[in-house]
Amino acid sequence: MHDNLTDKLSALTNRYRAEMLAFCQRLVQTPSLSGQEGEVAALIYTEMERLGYDEVWTDDWGNVIGLLRGQGTGHSVIFNGHMDHVDPGDLKDWPYPPFSGAVHDGRLWGRGSADMKGPLAAMVHAGGALAREDVRPPGDLYVAAVVQEEVGGLGTQKLVQTVCPDCAVVGEASGNHLARGHRGRVEVVVRVRGRSVHASVPHQGVNPHAVLARFIQRLETLPLAHDETFGSSTVAPTLYLTDQQSSNVLPGEVRLHLDWRNVPGETADDVLARLRPVLSACLAEVEGSQGEILLHVRDLRTYTGQTEAFPDVFPSFGLAADDKLVLKGQRVLTNVLARPVDVIIWRFATDGGHLVAAGVPTIGFGPAEAHTLHTVREHVPVEMLVEGMLGYVALALELGAEVSNHE
Repeated sequence: MHDNLTDKLSALTNRYRAEMLAFCQRLVQTPSLSGQEGEVAALIYTEMERLGYDEVWTDDWGNVIGLLRGQGTGHSVIFNGHMDHVDPGDLKDWPYPPFSGAVHDGRLWGRGSADMKGPLAAMVHAGGALAREDVRPPGDLYVAAVVQEEVGGLGTQKLVQTVCPDCAVVGEASGNHLARGHRGRVEVVVRVRGRSVHASVPHQGVNPHAVLARFIQRLETLPLAHDETFGSSTVAPTLYLTDQQSSNVLPGEVRLHLDWRNVPGETADDVLARLRPVLSACLAEVEGSQGEILLHVRDLRTYTGQTEAFPDVFPSFGLAADDKLVLKGQRVLTNVLARPVDVIIWRFATDGGHLVAAGVPTIGFGPAEAHTLHTVREHVPVEMLVEGMLGYVALALELGAEVSNHE
C-alpha cells in the first residue's frame, strides 16, 4: 500500500469518525441481550441504508447483512460482528451507567462497547465510507451483524448457509492486532441422580453430591490435550444446580456444568469420551447412583421468532503463522496503521470457529481490549475505534485482491 493511498484512507476515516462514534453510542445505549437484538438490528439496518450500501437485508434468523458490490475482479470478504451482549450485572458496580454510551477520558463506556458494538460500528462505517466515496473493493464486501453469539453462535451458523464469502474478518477484541485462531469451547452437563430423602436420615438415600464431589476432585488430575501454539485444553466447573430448594432434603438430582476449552484437533465428541470414564468410576463408588454426560443444549429463540435446540459449542480454529491470509492481513494493517501489528492467539472463543468450520478462512481484527470484556469496566478507547475503522477500510480494499505466492 503506497504512502499516498494510506494518507487518503486516513483522511477518509477522519472525515467520518464523528458519525461512526455517534452511531456506536446509539448502539451501546440500546440494550440487546441474546434473543432481544431487534432494536439494535433495526438501528444497523437503517444506518446501512443511510450510508449507501447496495443492498441491506435481514435474514429469517435476524442477522442484518449489508452488501457493497465489488469490481468483480477479486474475492468476496465478510466482516462479522455480533449484536448481543452479556447481562450487565449489578448496575451500581459500574463507574458509568452500562447503557449510557458515555465518553470519559477518551474512552466510550458501556455494556457491549468492546464486545462488540464498538468494532461493529467501525465495520459498518468502514463499508459506509467506501460506499459514500464510491470506492469499490476488488470483490464483494459483506458486513454482517449477527444474533446470539454469546449463547453459542447461532446467528453465524445460520448466516453461512446463505452467504458464503471467500474469507472473513471477525471483529472481536484484538487490540487492533491480528488474530489467527483460538481454542474452542464446549459446554458439558454432568447429570447425576440419587435418591432423595429427609436430611436427618441420609443413610436411607443416595446422595448425588457424593458422586460429584469425587468427580470434581478427579478433574484436577485429568490429563489434557496440549498444542504447541494454543497451549493446553482446560476444564472448569461453573454452574451447580440441584432439583431442591429446601436445605433439609437430600436432592434427587444434581447437574454440574463444565466449561471445556479445547485445542484444535480436539472435538466435542473427544471431550465427552474423556469425561465419561471418570464419571463411571465415581458412580461405581456410590451404590445406587446413576449419571450421564451430555453436551449442553440451549433452546434458543431469536427476536424474529425462529427457534432451535442449539448445542453450546464453539469450534476451535487456527490458521498457520505463514498462512497467506494471515501474512497479507498483517502486511495491510502494518502499512495502513504505520506501526507494527502483531499476530496473536485469542484467549476466548469467537464466531471465527463457525466460519472456518463452514470452509471460510478467517482472521480476527477488533478495536477493543480483551481485558475489559464481560466486566463492569467495559469500555473502548475512542482512538482505537477510529484506528480500527481505518484498518477495516484497508482490509476491505486489499483482502479481496488476488493473494500472490509471496504474501
